[in-house]
Amino acid sequence: MRNCDDIRGRLTLYLDNELQGDERATVEAHLAKCESCAAIFTRELNFLNTIRESGPLHVASPELRNRVEQILRIEPAHAPRSRFMWLVAVAAGLLVLLLPVLVWRIVHKNEPRVGRFALMAAETHLRHTRGQLPLEMISEEPQDVSGWFVNKVNFSVKLPNYQESSGQEKLYTLEGARLVGYENDYAAYVAYRMKERPISLVITSNSAATPSGGEEIASKGLKFHYNAIDGLKVITWSDRGLTYALVSDLEERGQQSCIVCHAGTKDQDFIEPLKPH
Repeated sequence: MRNCDDIRGRLTLYLDNELQGDERATVEAHLAKCESCAAIFTRELNFLNTIRESGPLHVASPELRNRVEQILRIEPAHAPRSRFMWLVAVAAGLLVLLLPVLVWRIVHKNEPRVGRFALMAAETHLRHTRGQLPLEMISEEPQDVSGWFVNKVNFSVKLPNYQESSGQEKLYTLEGARLVGYENDYAAYVAYRMKERPISLVITSNSAATPSGGEEIASKGLKFHYNAIDGLKVITWSDRGLTYALVSDLEERGQQSCIVCHAGTKDQDFIEPLKPH
């Protein structure tokens, strides 16, 4: 079974009907099971169809057909010139046929790539909210959740408890945690809830994942990568040897979810750069 990166790398070939037999069947079987890849496929297919349907098909006019036939009937003395004109006509026809595909590939080349870790975090968030990924431990206490990960992952998980230390109104609720697979190892998954909306925090080591893709935003010496995936806002960043992904559907960039770690007034200048301009 191919992984998501392999399948997504072959979507262009699949959309162009260049895959046959077992290769085509493998892609179709994966798309039927993986909602993230299926969403990407649907978006690219819709874009390609829009390009294809943006104008009528170019059919050679009778005058052009007659001109081409005359070129092909020119006597041998004019063969080099006729051959050149014939090649020009063929090239023009191919350009008309391939233009939609060229435009599609150029546009997608300029799109920011979505990082693998961000994609995994978004898929994990969706699976949890659908009840397909239940929590393995339930607790509202950060120290209990942090302690549960000891000896389960090869890095230290220390969840902050800004609400308790600042005495602020409780803005979010910690629900619990579980392990999730990533890069042949385990990552830490922590579930929160704010305003009845779920927030997911996925943590792994820098050796397993580095933030990439999307819009890059700098704040307090850190670089955040913002991605919009399947209607979710995903923010990834690295700090002190760990890589984080925060997933929610809150506000335009989901920066409101950042208060699960930065709730104090002193952290407002940290969150501010993540807000849309």
